[in-house]
Amino acid sequence: MSKLHQALKKAEEERALILQAEKQNDPEWTDTASPPAVSSLMDPADRTSAPHVTFANSVANPVERRPPDSAASRDPKSQQRLRFEQLLKHCAKPSWVLDRHALLFSESGVTISGAEQFRTLRSRLYRLRETAPLKRVLVTSAMQGEGKTFVATNLAQAIACERDRPVLLIDGDLRSPKLHMPLGAPLSPGLSDYLCDRASECAIVQHGHAGNLCFIGAGDGRGSPSELLSNGRLERLLDSLGSLFEWIIVDSPPCLPVADANLLAKMCDGVLLVVRARSTPSAAIQTAHQELRGRNVVGVVLNAVEKADICSYGHGAANGHKAGGVRN
Repeated sequence: MSKLHQALKKAEEERALILQAEKQNDPEWTDTASPPAVSSLMDPADRTSAPHVTFANSVANPVERRPPDSAASRDPKSQQRLRFEQLLKHCAKPSWVLDRHALLFSESGVTISGAEQFRTLRSRLYRLRETAPLKRVLVTSAMQGEGKTFVATNLAQAIACERDRPVLLIDGDLRSPKLHMPLGAPLSPGLSDYLCDRASECAIVQHGHAGNLCFIGAGDGRGSPSELLSNGRLERLLDSLGSLFEWIIVDSPPCLPVADANLLAKMCDGVLLVVRARSTPSAAIQTAHQELRGRNVVGVVLNAVEKADICSYGHGAANGHKAGGVRN
């Protein structure tokens, strides 16, 4: 058994003990919303060989119950509280040029292999939400090049495809921002500009494409990322925008090289840890798990799993390859 599997097994055992304790203390508690252990997603890096991603639930800590968002964005003129539809009238509206090679969801509704598996991931996050607050989700990895930006982008797209499910995608990687690339969106004004008090909320929120998806780029990169992320303005921004969105998905730097991911995770309700199959050293995974201890890692996304390793069901209409199915 690999160290990753041992870690996941240990996490599941810890979660079972926590849930058992909660059930004994709360007669109204129910475990019917516990998600299945594993699903699979497709990595678009090489669709001809159809590598996949596996999402393994590994909740080891109860979600810290965050009070409802007490603040909301305000109209810059009237200072009245905004709704999502009103925010769209005031936010930036650049013309995005979507990268169809990096995004699994299209306007035409064509089913691309892997898109259905992001819908499965989406539904499992909703099921986790049934037992504890879960709105702000951080997507990170132990090291660079493991696919966290791909996962964050397509998870947000999967949520935005649903009716009346507005989602905010934030590039929290102020050191090496890449989240704007698949969207074809401007890098700035963005998060660092807001954190330096050089731009307002409405100025950094972009809605460059029809639908429920909004985006905040990383910004121009001036200033120390760790100091900017810990100056208190990001927490206020998340509180302010929280009431306007169903989900907030944050892409962060890898958690081992720098402290930024840990700072961001503290402000989020849950963390998805992305691991690249046959690439990420097991020691790095263990260290990342330790680094994120106490930050409520709700799942591990195992990226680039070979197609032969995953059971498949159904056919992708776009290229004829089978989409990844569910493995338990």
